Amino acid sequence: MNYPDLHKQYTEPTISGRYITLDHIEPLLVKYKTDVIGQSVLGKPIYKLQFGNGKTKILMWSQMHGNESTTTKALFDFINLAHSDADLGKKLRSEFTFCLLPMLNPDGAELYTRENANEIDLNRDAQNLSQPESIVLRKTFDEFQPHYCYNLHDQRTIFGVGETGKPATVSFLAPAFNENRDINEVRTKAMNVIVAMNEVLQQFIPNQVGRFDDSFNLNCVGDTFQYLNAPTILFEAGHFPNDYQREITRKYIFIALVSGLQYFYENDIVLNKNEDYVKIPQNKVDFYDFVYKNVKINYDNTEKNINFAIQFKEVLNKGEIAFEAFIAQVDGLENYFGHVEVDAKGETYRDDKNNVPEIDAKADFYLGDRKVINGSIQ
Repeated sequence: MNYPDLHKQYTEPTISGRYITLDHIEPLLVKYKTDVIGQSVLGKPIYKLQFGNGKTKILMWSQMHGNESTTTKALFDFINLAHSDADLGKKLRSEFTFCLLPMLNPDGAELYTRENANEIDLNRDAQNLSQPESIVLRKTFDEFQPHYCYNLHDQRTIFGVGETGKPATVSFLAPAFNENRDINEVRTKAMNVIVAMNEVLQQFIPNQVGRFDDSFNLNCVGDTFQYLNAPTILFEAGHFPNDYQREITRKYIFIALVSGLQYFYENDIVLNKNEDYVKIPQNKVDFYDFVYKNVKINYDNTEKNINFAIQFKEVLNKGEIAFEAFIAQVDGLENYFGHVEVDAKGETYRDDKNNVPEIDAKADFYLGDRKVINGSIQ
């Protein structure tokens, strides 16, 4: 199957970029039979889209964290495919019953925050169920009784894949269900699907698929649902080089969704692929957005060469996400990579303050005669 062409055919053109709110997706939802199953803290509707008549029931939810929108885009691309008259669309509807919550945290999406309007991380509220959005998700889980759960998220640009020096463009996790992180039949089922998705993704992004940390926390939704015997898969949409709007990563999440679902009806799901799962390298925090190397500074009347790193902060500004670059680390970068790396070759650092890079300072400076604005050489 030509997955990239498939995605190109079914990409939802009306949503793009990083800032995806309820206003963006409501015009899409009116095309389908949806239900409002609850409200956010600020009274925004939480929608459920259910379709298909297959025996395998799959629950998916996106934007539990309001500023994690990539999987929402991919989910609507998938919805377009699954509702199509193509053979694959018909097959998906006949094999599965889908229950989708495309935006669990509409308040956080509007504010572009991880938390909801009460500043609560919904992914740490699985036991307390203190928030209306958490209650909606748990009620949906209890009523739908899914055979599989897909927990759809984004992750920051800081993550790489093991020792590869490659960014973690897509990461997965079959969450633990107990403190010992034991592997039972339920968790094995989730691992099998992840292995299938990874095998396909390696054709397109070799060494850019990671495995997320499986430390157990029953307050996390994935761990709770795994504990309740529903195989659960965490998706983390990460960074692809130069893709800060996450339109390329969106494609790979779509490919993961489609290829994983194909695995259900083309293979024996009871096979044990745990060894292949643990071979997927773990995520590692070893990336910055920029790393500048061999930069000369004058410090206490002494010349020395240093390296320093720059990281973007995502800031909501007039309905757009601005990427504002700040100096994040000076030296101590031996085991770190930059999505952009610049060898200054001994050029002298200058700025408008004291000519020494300082942590949390805006990344506007000079290297010799070259001007750097917002982290990038002009």
